[in-house]
Formats: sequence, C-alpha cells, structure tokens
Amino acid sequence: MNPKLLPGIMMAALSVICVILLLTGFVKALRKTSYTPKQQTRTVVTTAIVIAGWMALTGLLAVKGFFANFNALPPRPALLILGPLPFVLAVAFSKKFTAILKATPPQWLIGMQAFRIVVELLLLRAYTIGLLPKQMTFEGGNFDILSGILAIPIAIMVSKKYNPVLVRVFNVVGVLLLLNILVIAILSMPTSLRVFVNEPSAALVGEFPFIYLPGVLVVMAYSLHIFSLRQAAILKQNV
Repeated sequence: MNPKLLPGIMMAALSVICVILLLTGFVKALRKTSYTPKQQTRTVVTTAIVIAGWMALTGLLAVKGFFANFNALPPRPALLILGPLPFVLAVAFSKKFTAILKATPPQWLIGMQAFRIVVELLLLRAYTIGLLPKQMTFEGGNFDILSGILAIPIAIMVSKKYNPVLVRVFNVVGVLLLLNILVIAILSMPTSLRVFVNEPSAALVGEFPFIYLPGVLVVMAYSLHIFSLRQAAILKQNV
C-alpha cells in the first residue's frame, strides 16, 4: 500500500468507527425514553440511513472530483461542513430530540470529542509525508487537539457531578478551536482567498477518502458541541 494513502484511509475508518459509536449511544439513550420499541427501531434505522446516505454521496462526489474544484467560492469542502448545520440545529431544538437529550448521559456527549486526538495525529502524519501544510497541524496553528485531550478529564468530572458552567466553557472553547482550524484550512486552500502560500496547499481535504474529515468528522465535532450546549440549557430549565 502507498504510505501516502494511509492517513486518508484511516480518516475514513475513524469516521465509520465514530458513527458506529454515535449510533450505539443513540440506541442506549432511546431505551431510556418513552419511545416504544417500534419507534426506537424506526428512529435508529432512519438516522443510520441518513448518515450512510450522506457518507455515500460525499464519497461519490469526492471520487468524481467535485470537492477538488477550487475555482468556485466559497471552497466546496467548506460548503460540505456548513451544509448540515441547519439540519443539526433543527434536530437539536426539536421536541423529540429534546426527550433523547434528557436521557443522554452528559459525559457521553463530551467524552466522544476525544476522537479529535486521533484526527490531529492523522493530520500530523499527513504533514510529515508532505500531504498537508504545517499550519494544519498542532505544530503549526491548529490547536484543536486540546479539545480531544480536555474531553477525557472533563467527561470524568461531569460523570461524577454535573457542572453546567464547566460544560458550557468546554463547548465554547471547543467550538472556537474548531473555527480556528477551519479558517486556517480555508486560507490554505488553492483559491483566491489563500493566505498561507507554503506548499503543499490544503487541497487534500477535497479528495477521497480525506473528504470524510470535513464531511463527517468536523460535522460530528460541532454537532456534539451543539447537542451538549442544548442539553445544558434543558437541564437548567428542569432544575
């Protein structure tokens, strides 16, 4: 196997693993709600189909070079990140999902963010073999690994005693760190917006299978933050 393919393949594998973990936690939370077994099954199956469909469409478009076309603005990988945001917000504030968030252990939404440690290690590997620019890693301007590192002890603390202030601070910091690397990535892509002109560019994020970084893992990261913040608001109302 070409070693230059490994970071992308592992990024895709990490996406699948994270989705499986997400669905597993979703199933456990549903069992604690008033949903009937039939409703639980339908909800899980529908969610799995939507996620699988999104991943299949994303992969297909990437293989055909859709996201690797950087002539248009904004860069297409950025649209891939922002596209699901309205849907995620609609789900987070829906009545049905509110019931699920009430049954979800708060530490689980935080602890899941630990996957970002693996993401950053894969980005570092991609840089060391000449696939990505330095600023995309924690050796440059990307400090998103802190979100993954902090997620572990904070999840442990929250599991022992829920602290809404700590939860909000963690999520806000996590969102800011995510925004930081997203801006760096966009400014490193081969477009007219490019600010970081060192080579290589960040064009790799528009190629298959690395496309699952913006298409799945980034979406999952900000979704977990949104769900955790929404849960904190719900728990506050119930106090």
